[in-house]
Amino acid sequence: MDTKTLALGFVVTAGLTFGAMAHEHSDDTQSLTNAVKSEFRQAKNIERDGFRHPLETLSFFDIKASDTVVELWPGGGWYAEILAPYLAHSGNYIGGNFDTNPDDEKLRNGYRAKAGKKFEHWLADNRAHLGNATTVTFDPPGYYQLGNDNSVDVVLTFRNLHNWAMKGYLEPVFVSAYKVLKYGGTFGVVEHRANPGMDAKTGYMDQTQVIALAEKVGFTLVEQSEVNANPKDTKDYPKGVWTLPPRLALDSLDREKYLAIGESDRMTLKFIKKTQ
Repeated sequence: MDTKTLALGFVVTAGLTFGAMAHEHSDDTQSLTNAVKSEFRQAKNIERDGFRHPLETLSFFDIKASDTVVELWPGGGWYAEILAPYLAHSGNYIGGNFDTNPDDEKLRNGYRAKAGKKFEHWLADNRAHLGNATTVTFDPPGYYQLGNDNSVDVVLTFRNLHNWAMKGYLEPVFVSAYKVLKYGGTFGVVEHRANPGMDAKTGYMDQTQVIALAEKVGFTLVEQSEVNANPKDTKDYPKGVWTLPPRLALDSLDREKYLAIGESDRMTLKFIKKTQ
């Protein structure tokens, strides 16, 4: 075989490979769009799309339909309602869920255990949409392990960092995410963004400090997005970030003012676990 034939074969093969990759990416984009627009989602969750931008956010994190994805503390399932159906056919959704049966009786009757059970019941009741979506107990400080080392493609956390920071758990949480990710895997973070000097007790986190901590445990920041930014958020409220919707912690007091501001200003950060 002459050099020209070899070169032509390489070009054709490369073109076919690129075409297949482009087709797969197009399929993922359409599947994700379908999941966001699905009638399976609750109306009250869809109402938040204008603040949370799920299609743009998940596209920014470049989540493929074939990925294994861990979502830390899915709570009421706002993102799980999109991610689990999206991953149901060729991927795998894992919710890093609260301990549903803690030893302490008081904790067994507490918010976290009840929320964890509710989430697991939701998974069980919606198998037709969610496929093999499952959970792993992730409830610091008792449970940190998310799975086998180097076993998942993506770890995501949405508006949770302040909870762990207030308890002193944030660094080991980041370490857990780092360990479970494959090399080249993505750690996607969305969090309420503080003004300099604000305390995590307000619900807001300093973006520079978040990046520094992630880099300390081994992550590399590859991209930042302003898709979830909100310049109307002044971050100086009586009850911290919970003053804003959807919580509206002041109830009817200045309700219209806080509704006009909308949900919080948020950082959206994409880290990777670099190859060895």
